[in-house]
Amino acid sequence: MNRREFLKLSAASAISILLSDRKISAATANKKIDFHSHAILKSYVDGLKLLKIDAEKVEGFPLPKWSVEDHLKFMSDTKIDFSILSMATPHIFNGDKVATVEVARMINEEFADICRNFSDKFAFAATIPLPTIEGSINEINYSMDKLGAIGVKVPSNCKGIYLGDEQFDPIFSELNRRESIVIIHPSPAEQLPRENVITGRVMALFEYPADTTRSVLNLLANGILEKFPKIKFVIPHCGSFLPYMKQRASAMFKMLASMNIMQSIDIESGIKKLYFDLAGDPMPEELDILLKITDIDHIVYGSDYPYVPAKILLQKKKFLDEELQKRQWINRIYSENAKFLLTRR
Repeated sequence: MNRREFLKLSAASAISILLSDRKISAATANKKIDFHSHAILKSYVDGLKLLKIDAEKVEGFPLPKWSVEDHLKFMSDTKIDFSILSMATPHIFNGDKVATVEVARMINEEFADICRNFSDKFAFAATIPLPTIEGSINEINYSMDKLGAIGVKVPSNCKGIYLGDEQFDPIFSELNRRESIVIIHPSPAEQLPRENVITGRVMALFEYPADTTRSVLNLLANGILEKFPKIKFVIPHCGSFLPYMKQRASAMFKMLASMNIMQSIDIESGIKKLYFDLAGDPMPEELDILLKITDIDHIVYGSDYPYVPAKILLQKKKFLDEELQKRQWINRIYSENAKFLLTRR
């Protein structure tokens, strides 16, 4: 049975899995799903203060205002039926592992409260206190088993420790056991040219896609997708710079392997396992560029609300919807692919 036949013949089964295993309301059936949206929670803002992390200084951009009511209005205006919420950026680590564990728990509890109160509208990806190993595994277990998280959100790096570093293997082993969704989100690199360089001041301009790409290349180079094949990685922002880097990385990986600098890696098969969201600017060019490295079945919608204001997102989504309608991809991007990702075992 191919993938499309599965979707057509087992809709009732898929919804059952959503209800029993992922704690997602049956209201998601045949609805439009936003796989990349954020909530600026009180617990997050308080946690940043506790950790003495200045979000505006780190990001070069102030934390946007957010409320459940505003988010629901945005969803109504854009005809989005269901949103996967995740923690904002910057990541909650300042070197104090104990405090980071405490803040992660507060954030996940608040996420769970919101999702319980609006179960037909929201689910969440848990915040884990990377780079702590035991603390992260404990939070995965608690958030997914007790709070109903659909997976986890991870930063591209934690104080310079990147995804793909072998010290994170125990965490990925647990996520692999659970066949979990892992949503990657950029985090600024530790060392940047901050002064008189716009790309080093405003992270969203360049460093977000750059660090996401750096992180994904590290995952690929270290064989993480082969070692933990049941994890479902979601790459943000139209794949970031990965569409450009695929050909170069493939050639470089082969050369480095021939020189015994790294292991031999099948980058083609690795990238084919990844999922991508359309947060950012998919139209008029990014969607077609992304399709150079993946297929339509591995793409989900992402708004990046509230980091992109609702008024701007309405216009972006209008252009995207017009193009998807032309290609007859509306249901696949907004609904079928997201549900398949959420229910795949």
